[in-house]
Amino acid sequence: MASASQIDQLVDRVERLLVRYEELQRTNALLTEQMELLTQERDSLKSRLSAARSRVDALLERLPDLKSAA
Repeated sequence: MASASQIDQLVDRVERLLVRYEELQRTNALLTEQMELLTQERDSLKSRLSAARSRVDALLERLPDLKSAA
């Protein structure tokens, strides 16, 4: 009987481990999806920042040179 009890305990532990493994797989998939979305958002923001810098640089180039004006 003791071995049957040990087997039941082992089966219980394996089932709990499988449930935990499935939970971790789902969590990992969600985190991977979030990471991909955040990476896309970051890349978009970097692109917008670069475009804004280019526009500011172009505007600065159009300003009269203060040294030559003085």
